Amino acid sequence: MSQLNELKIDNGGLNMVAGWVMNGDIIMIEQMPIIGGYAGGVEETTICNVATHLATFALYNGSYHLDGPVHVRWGITTARETLQCAGHAAAAIDANTNCLTANQYYPIAGPCTEMCLLETAAQAITDTGSGRELMSGSASAKGVALDMTTGMEARMMGEAAAGVAGMPIDKVNEILDNLIKMYEANYATAPKGKRFQDCYDVKTITPTQEYIEVYDKAKEKLEDLGVKMKWC
Repeated sequence: MSQLNELKIDNGGLNMVAGWVMNGDIIMIEQMPIIGGYAGGVEETTICNVATHLATFALYNGSYHLDGPVHVRWGITTARETLQCAGHAAAAIDANTNCLTANQYYPIAGPCTEMCLLETAAQAITDTGSGRELMSGSASAKGVALDMTTGMEARMMGEAAAGVAGMPIDKVNEILDNLIKMYEANYATAPKGKRFQDCYDVKTITPTQEYIEVYDKAKEKLEDLGVKMKWC
């Protein structure tokens, strides 16, 4: 009976995909491998991550694959280990296929904090250096707190990515190592940050002066590391 149920589920999923294909839909397949979960550590999880990317296109006719390795302890995508998994998987796919890859962002710190912006920058730099085409984020405060995401985190994501585009990979790795050291000891005490309505003018949808100053401080730290924040 269990085998029969599994077959029905598989057929249902394939029927759904067939409908999407016939309708001409853009198909995004998402998966978030857990570092420290069933797959194991960074190396083993990266292998599983690559395999899932390939399944997206070979089995489900996906248009692009949305990644997002998560740390089993902290529930974030910006930890050193999760960035290693995401970076190596994306580089492998980029070097050997023409498949489109994406990544989603879950920093542990909340909006209007330097830590949140630095976490977001670290993932954007990793994605850019490893050849990803798309970035999806940023869902601050691990994406689980109400009203705790703003456009400033997305701005940092885009501008940090532009700041390292075309940079030699050894320089990117050097920047990342120093950048991650700035926040990785603070996961247990990560700042909660502020709600959207507390760090934005909700009528004009613009950040408060406080958040602009926080952003500028994070920008200065990135520039000191060698990120060319020329679009700010």
